[in-house]
Amino acid sequence: MKLVVLLLLLQVSGCADSRCFCQVTGDLDDCTCDVETIDGFNNNQLFPKLQTLLESDYFRFYKVNLNKACPFWSSSSHCGLKDCAVKPCSPNEVPEGIRSHNKYSAEEKEQPVKCELAENLGAVDVSLSKETREALLNWSKHDDEAERFCVVDDEESPDSQYVDLLLNPERFTGYRGPETWQIWNSIYEENCFKPYTIKRPVIPNLFHNRPESESNTFHSWLEGQCVEKRAFYRLISGLHSSINIHLSARYLLEDSWFQKKWGHNVSEFRQRFDSELTDGEGPKRLRNLYFLYLIELRALAKALPFFQQPSFRLYTGRPEEDREHKELLLHILQMARSFPLAFDETSLFAGDEKEAAKLKEDIRLAFLNISRIMDCVGCFKCRLWGKLQTQGLGTSLKILFSERQIEALPTSSIQRPSFQLSRQEVVSLLNAFGRVSTSIRELKNFRSLLAEE
Repeated sequence: MKLVVLLLLLQVSGCADSRCFCQVTGDLDDCTCDVETIDGFNNNQLFPKLQTLLESDYFRFYKVNLNKACPFWSSSSHCGLKDCAVKPCSPNEVPEGIRSHNKYSAEEKEQPVKCELAENLGAVDVSLSKETREALLNWSKHDDEAERFCVVDDEESPDSQYVDLLLNPERFTGYRGPETWQIWNSIYEENCFKPYTIKRPVIPNLFHNRPESESNTFHSWLEGQCVEKRAFYRLISGLHSSINIHLSARYLLEDSWFQKKWGHNVSEFRQRFDSELTDGEGPKRLRNLYFLYLIELRALAKALPFFQQPSFRLYTGRPEEDREHKELLLHILQMARSFPLAFDETSLFAGDEKEAAKLKEDIRLAFLNISRIMDCVGCFKCRLWGKLQTQGLGTSLKILFSERQIEALPTSSIQRPSFQLSRQEVVSLLNAFGRVSTSIRELKNFRSLLAEE
C-alpha cells in the first residue's frame, strides 16, 4: 500500500462564515484514492442501483434480537421516546421463503458436517460416546465462528424478530446525552488499541474545557501506529461519522399534532463536523467515512465469487423476482470490482507471520467486543441500526481476511465450501454499505445547503 501525504483542503465558498468545512478534497492517507473519484462513482453510478436492491424483500427484512441485556454494565433503563420504538413484523408480513430460509439453511449447513464427522469418527473409533460426538460437532461449529467478527446469535435466538427496515428508518430519535457518549467512549477508549493516557476527543461541546494540545497529541499518536491499528480506528471513526450524518439528514424538524417533518438539520451537522466547533476533528471524521467506504466496497468486490455460485439464491419464494434481484446484486458487485482505485488490503498483516496472526486475532476480538456493546444502546431503533451496521462491517472484515477460502470455493455443489455467509450476514453486509453510500450522497446535499446560507 502506498502511503500518500494527507491533503486537507477546505475550499472557500458561499457559506455564511466563508468556510465550507465539509468540502473535503484530495487524496486519502493509507489509500491511493481521492475523494472526488469516490463521490462521482457513488453518487452517479452505484447509489441509485444499490437503493433499488435494498428496497427488495430479501434485503428489507432483518432478523434481530433487541431484548438482550447489556453485557458490560447495568443498564435497565430504555429510551421512553416514541421515536425510539421499533415495530417488528407479524409472521404473515414476512415472505415465506425468508421465514423458512434460516431453518433450511441451518439444516443444510449442519448435515454435511455431521456426515463428514461421522465418516471420520467411524473410521477411527466407532465406540465413541454420544457426548464425545456432540462435543466434536460443537468444535466444528466453533471453527466456523473463528473467522467471525461479530456476535451472530440473533439468527437462532427465540427472542429474535423480523424487522422491516424500510418501515423503521434510521433517523434522529431524540436519544442523546450521557448514555450515548458512554457507548462511544467505551468503543473508543477500551477497544481502539490506544494507551489510556491518550484520550480521543469525542464530545464536541467539551472541547473548550480540554487542553489545547490534547487533540493534536491523539492524532500524533495515531500517525505513529502500524497501518492495521490505524485502519481499525479509522473504520470505527468512519462508522461513527456515517451514523451522525444519517441523524443530521433525517432530523425531526417539526413535531405537532398535525404532522411530523423530517429533514436536513444544518446546525446539527455543523456541531458534529465543523472544524472550529470540533477542534479540527470534523474534517478528519469525514475523511474516515471515505476510508470506510473503500473498505466495504473492496469487501463487496472480493465476495463476488461467493455470490456467483449457482447454489446461492436470494430466496423469498418469488422465483422471477429473486432471479432479477440476484442479477442486480451481481451487477453491483461487478461495479465494485471495476472501481479503479480500490483499497489494497495485501499490506495488512504482511509482516512476521506469528505477529500478524496475533494482531489479526486482537482486531477480531476487539471488533467482536464492539458488536456486543450495541446491546447496551438504550434506544431500540438506534440499537437496531447499530447492530446491523456493525455486523455489516464485521462481515466485510471477515471477507477481506478470507481471500484464500473464497478463491478455493468448490465448483461442485457436492463439496462443502470452507467459506460461507449466512443470510443475516448477507443482508447486513449490503445494508451497511448502503448506509455508508447514503452518507456520501448526503454530504453532497449538505454542501448545497451550506452554500445557500
